[in-house]
Amino acid sequence: MQTHKQKVDRISNQLKNRKSTEHLSLYKKAVSHEVPKPNDKRYTDEKIDVSDLNEILHIDAKKKICIAEPGVTFVDLVKATIKHGLVPLTVPEFKTITIGGAVAGCSIESMSFMHGGFHDNCVEYEIITAKGEVLTCSPKKNNLLFQMVHGTFGTLGIISKLKFRLTPAKPIVKVTYEKYRTLEEYKKAIWRRFKNKDCDFMDGIIHSPTKYVLSIGKFVDKAPYTHSYDWMRVYYKSTKRRKEDYIKTPDYFFRYNKGVTNVIPKSFIGRLLFGKFISSNEVLKIFEKIRRFVPASRIPVTLDVFIPFSKATEFMDWYRREVNFFPIWCVPYRRGHDYEWISKEVLKKSSDKLYLDLAIYGLEKNRDKDYYKIIEDKLMEIGGLKTLISTNYYTEKEFWKTWNKKNYDKIKKRTDPNNIFRNLYTKMCKASRGIGK
Repeated sequence: MQTHKQKVDRISNQLKNRKSTEHLSLYKKAVSHEVPKPNDKRYTDEKIDVSDLNEILHIDAKKKICIAEPGVTFVDLVKATIKHGLVPLTVPEFKTITIGGAVAGCSIESMSFMHGGFHDNCVEYEIITAKGEVLTCSPKKNNLLFQMVHGTFGTLGIISKLKFRLTPAKPIVKVTYEKYRTLEEYKKAIWRRFKNKDCDFMDGIIHSPTKYVLSIGKFVDKAPYTHSYDWMRVYYKSTKRRKEDYIKTPDYFFRYNKGVTNVIPKSFIGRLLFGKFISSNEVLKIFEKIRRFVPASRIPVTLDVFIPFSKATEFMDWYRREVNFFPIWCVPYRRGHDYEWISKEVLKKSSDKLYLDLAIYGLEKNRDKDYYKIIEDKLMEIGGLKTLISTNYYTEKEFWKTWNKKNYDKIKKRTDPNNIFRNLYTKMCKASRGIGK
């Protein structure tokens, strides 16, 4: 097996000696967890192989720190850290999301009301630039690069190593399902938990405008029973009927692995026959093989929007009028600081420290209404954000009203001056839809 340095040297030397000026994408072992895009230019890009960057390098149980390569999946990471009584402070919902992908693509989950996203708990990255230079960045060294790597989808370089914090964990999570009939009651409950910090986990499902469930989780040592959601049981549906639940900690982290609110297979018979073997990972792998035959119009609308807590009522009133699709996954998210990748114009619109990440999965497209575009327009109006994993229709001018072009261009000039990895707007708003180069 190669050492980490040998792997990095191989990638670095390939980039240094590369003669081609064509755009470059990464060849990884794990499947991409972006929303499927049949015409994405990245499928036909030249590739650089980073598939062997998938090892956990060190766990320091005393300091509660882990060092690992970007291709480590969260299912393998949790399996390794929990042996030390530790887990990452944010574990995304799907088993095969990688830690590098979590930083590049803005992953969050039910510890985010307290700890933010996975990136908020990283303390150092190693980055390989497009020129093959290997840089270390942290809040104390190359800080702007450290901050800008988050949410830029590999357009500033290749993350080759991450150092991040861990937190103590117990073997079981007890989940209590609080039911509310109005958005205002729901918001009060979320805010109370956010301020009091009296639980370990908080997320919820908005089943309808009159059925709000807040799932409150706490680590416990023992349980009278445990459930898993890796076959017949569908987690989001269970939140509507159950009052409480006990779930083994690893199973809790991946309770949505079969899908959040768009679970496949959907039918009882389908889950009985195939549910044990089909997860989000298998669905995405199948899509990659048949993508040429899948019309973009047949892919459901899937997106995450971050709504300032103070604008939640305004947004949901608008959403019920213009979209009116339920259920929605709701994840309260603490903004760690005024992120350097967000434009000052957006930051001026909201000083909220708490956001609601509302995730819409499985909405069928409408010929008469472009849901992606109208949601983008509403977000710009209220100072909200969306993750770029979905289909994006921003114009270039609109895009840079949300993302910080000055900071982005400064780092892009340093790490990828020849635009080998494309710039963020081009990659996520045009090339992903098959437009341009």
